[in-house]
Amino acid sequence: MIEEEEGWSALLGEAGALAQVLPQFRARAQQQAMAAQVTRTLRTGGVALIEAGTGTGKTFAYLLPAMLSGRKVLISTGSKALQDQILEKDIPLLLRAIGTPLRISRLKGRANYLCRYRLHRFSTEGVAPTLAVPLARIADWAGRTREGDVGELTTVPEDSPVWPLVTSTRDNCLGSDCSEYGHCHVIEARRQAHEAEILVVNHHLLFSDLALKASGMGDLLPRVDAIVLDEAHQVLDLAGRYFGRHLSSHQLWDWGRDSRAETLTEAGDDEQLLAAAAQVETQTTAWRTALGPGEERGSWTLHPDSAQTPVFARLRQAVADLTRALNAAASRGKGLEQCAARGAALLSTMDFFTAQNTPDVVFWQEKKARTVQLHATPLDVATPLQRHLLEPVDSVIFTSATLRVDDSFASTERALGLIAADTFTAISPFDYARQSLLYLPSAMPEPNHPTYTEACLGAAAPVIEASGGRTFFLFTSHRALREAAASLPQRLSFPILVQGSMPRSRLLDRFRHLGNAVLLGAASFWEGVDVQGEALSCVIIDKLPFANPSDPILRARTEQCQAAGGDPFHELQIPQAVIALRQGVGRLIRSETDRGVLMLCDPRLRSKRYGQIFLDSLPPMRRVSSLDALLAFWRGGD
Repeated sequence: MIEEEEGWSALLGEAGALAQVLPQFRARAQQQAMAAQVTRTLRTGGVALIEAGTGTGKTFAYLLPAMLSGRKVLISTGSKALQDQILEKDIPLLLRAIGTPLRISRLKGRANYLCRYRLHRFSTEGVAPTLAVPLARIADWAGRTREGDVGELTTVPEDSPVWPLVTSTRDNCLGSDCSEYGHCHVIEARRQAHEAEILVVNHHLLFSDLALKASGMGDLLPRVDAIVLDEAHQVLDLAGRYFGRHLSSHQLWDWGRDSRAETLTEAGDDEQLLAAAAQVETQTTAWRTALGPGEERGSWTLHPDSAQTPVFARLRQAVADLTRALNAAASRGKGLEQCAARGAALLSTMDFFTAQNTPDVVFWQEKKARTVQLHATPLDVATPLQRHLLEPVDSVIFTSATLRVDDSFASTERALGLIAADTFTAISPFDYARQSLLYLPSAMPEPNHPTYTEACLGAAAPVIEASGGRTFFLFTSHRALREAAASLPQRLSFPILVQGSMPRSRLLDRFRHLGNAVLLGAASFWEGVDVQGEALSCVIIDKLPFANPSDPILRARTEQCQAAGGDPFHELQIPQAVIALRQGVGRLIRSETDRGVLMLCDPRLRSKRYGQIFLDSLPPMRRVSSLDALLAFWRGGD
């Protein structure tokens, strides 16, 4: 194994093996230094935090050491898109460069694989008329696919309601009792994962596996020698989500639907069972309806004056009735037996949320357009991370473009409960002072002023005009986004693209194709979006992205921090907001040839003492407050 930075020039230098197979490859000292750090961690063990600035080439800097380590390494990514890029583009290229064969595999969550049993069942029973055509396309593809990865079939949209019918969940999978078990795509993917030397997954699957291990209910992933977590700034939120407990109306709907379908197949004469299944679906709908329209999140509690208390009680009774009926009929078929087991688990979860007597857990509710979700999130995620991620694995590497706050890893180490972790920073090779400009408009009202969003739009319009469109306008709230979507078309002549008007991938393709568009986005566009070149030349951010103080998780962690004598604003809110801001800013400069303007509207950057922490955490951009300076930048002047 290459152990020193100098040794990496043979692969990552100007005349290295990678340059031979990738003509556009550019050697970066930062990439070679990061590869050396990854190598040391893989060799000596322990935990490393590595921040790799945009343009470092961090994917190659961890993949190559992993591939040359001789160890079984799991790579976990922040998205399925990056997972696919690594498998389909990066690793094949690196295999050509090193000339050494390796067993490489990817594994996704079971919802990403076709379930032959469920496809056969719903093809036989029939589906709603609107789903008949996509179901026929899936049935045709099922005869050709080898991996069963639903992403292969581009003629059926990924959000089509037909997919939940022909994929499985941990709840409804029949396991070894399934008639298609010997041809199961999930089982085959897991077999290949156990044989692989390099296994690529995404964070959701990794944390699902950790949560299963924490509950003592088995595992999804094989044991490995080392783990590399890319986009590691997401880890804290994911750990809170997966180490908790959850209940959703979708789970209940699916269980009621599956119970009815299995009854028709295995016990069609049991009218009581059919009626009980229908009642679960009815009461689940009533629960969602009782919460009213709109989307919001808040604390979960049942009290006598709550409108949903009697509704939830009726739903719990319906679940209990169906579970009893399924237990009585379970001997008539494996499908009914499995639905009975699901009912018992759902009943237990409902009782857990009713009791709410677990200490150091935040109980909260998330209401969406067509579903409601209950969550029980532990305040302490460091302990389960230590027990189920760090202790069982020799080497764990956390890497991201944003792990530091004010030039320090301390807040990330504190949040993850890390002690004596190695830290390393690979500074971005981009020349931000030359390639970019930070525009801080003057005379802006405070963000809590009722005219603030209007003032942002007024200040942003000439900046967008000067930039020729080509702008991401990022908002911290959907309310502000909607106001901008209503106002900007009257102010600007450029095409306006709005988050939610079409799937994100299509919206980005449209943005790139137009070349002069203005894209209005909220949370999902602050990270994981890569638009290189002139199509994106300006990023505008309306406010510092502080979490809503009424958020139930933040409120509980604030109380916990205060009880321990800490300062929750500086220990929790500022670090979280700095990381989020740095992610949004990272959309602007994506290559050595990009040029662009960053506009931060929030006056607190200069009026509040903590504003300097945010400014010091940004790339070294030249700061201006006049439109004339901005226009000079676009003209190529000083």
